[in-house]
This record gives sequence, C-alpha cells and structure tokens, in this order.
Amino acid sequence: MDSVKRAPLSRLFAFLAVFWAILFRSSLGSELTFVTCGSVLKLLNVKHNVRLHSHDVRYGSGSGQQSVTGVTSVEDSNSYWSVRGTRDAACLRGDAVKCGQHIRLTHVNTGRNLHSHYFSSPLSSNQEVSAFGEEGEGDHLDEWTVECGGAVWNRAEAVRLRHKVTEAALAVTGEQYGRPISGQREVHAMAGYGQHSLWKAMEGIFVKPTDGYPLPQQHHTHTEF
Repeated sequence: MDSVKRAPLSRLFAFLAVFWAILFRSSLGSELTFVTCGSVLKLLNVKHNVRLHSHDVRYGSGSGQQSVTGVTSVEDSNSYWSVRGTRDAACLRGDAVKCGQHIRLTHVNTGRNLHSHYFSSPLSSNQEVSAFGEEGEGDHLDEWTVECGGAVWNRAEAVRLRHKVTEAALAVTGEQYGRPISGQREVHAMAGYGQHSLWKAMEGIFVKPTDGYPLPQQHHTHTEF
C-alpha cells in the first residue's frame, strides 16, 4: 500500500546522524582520533579549503551523472558523506578504516556513491568525478583506496583517496563553475601525489567501536606526499 521506497537502515542512520549533528552542533565520538566505518563526515581539501559536496544537479557533458563539487561553506548539509565498505568487503560499524583499505563514500542526502571513470571533467579536462547509484548501491567504480601514513585513517592526518580502478586521486585544482552553481569548485581525479589531492576528515558523527572491540594501535610513521 505504501508506494514510497524505504531507505536502507544504513542511510536512515546517516540521516539521523546529520540531524543530530546540526541540532546540537556537536560531533559524537569526537574523542576518537581515527575514522571508523559507518561514520558520517565532511571532507576538507586542505590546499583549496573546500569541502567535498554533491547535490541533485547533473553534469551537462561527460557522463551526465550527478555532479560533485567543492564548496567553501562549512554549514551545508549537502557535504555529508557516509563511510562504507565495498560490495566484496564488509566494513562493520565502528571498525577503524585502515590505510590501504577500499571504501565507498555515500552522499547522505541523495544516496549516491562517490564515483569516477574515464570521462573528462568539464572544466579542467581531468578525470570526471560524479555521484552514482541508487540508495547506496552503484558498481565497482564507486571504490576508493585510503592512502595514509600509518595503520589507520587518523582524523588529524591529510590523506589521499585514490580511485581503485583508474588509480587517479580525488583532487581539486581551483577551477570554478558558473551558474547554476556559481563559485563551486570542480572536483576531479588526477594522477600523481600533488598537494591538490590531500583531504582531511572534519565535521561529523564518528561511530565508536563496539564495546570490547580493541582500539587500533597508532603508528607514528610519516609518509611523504
């Protein structure tokens, strides 16, 4: 009788997490020093000071899929992403995300996954990054490898997100869109290890490990980017 599709529990949790974060302007699990599976967060490009963002606006060229951009606003709820495992490797809620682990990032407000492929991006002609799928399910091109310098993704560390299939890194180089998304920066993927592809976990809800689950050891090693 109810024709409205019910969102999966994982997406429902993500919506509730964003609601409470906005309502209380707080970050649950803020004492955690690492990123965990099931967390809902914003990602800041440290070179250009913009947060990874998406919205129900499609590219007018390339794939025609939902666009992904960078925004300077701190408060925009369209910048929340849920950290999830891949179709082949589960990522249990509260488990620390390991360096070298493959993950998916699902846009909370639209349920589409951060995605890339060999289409050219509209402004810089680098590799297009889009949001793809429905209710958190897309395909193998939604998978990203977390590149960091220790055992786990430390929240204080700037990391890279490298596309598993194409091996290009999620990046911003400063190109700006005009209407209808004036001032938003192009997000794309590109080869190499430059400063344009460094991202840091910022505001959000960081899910604590299950009671009794051992905390990961923190290795104080450093990787040159």
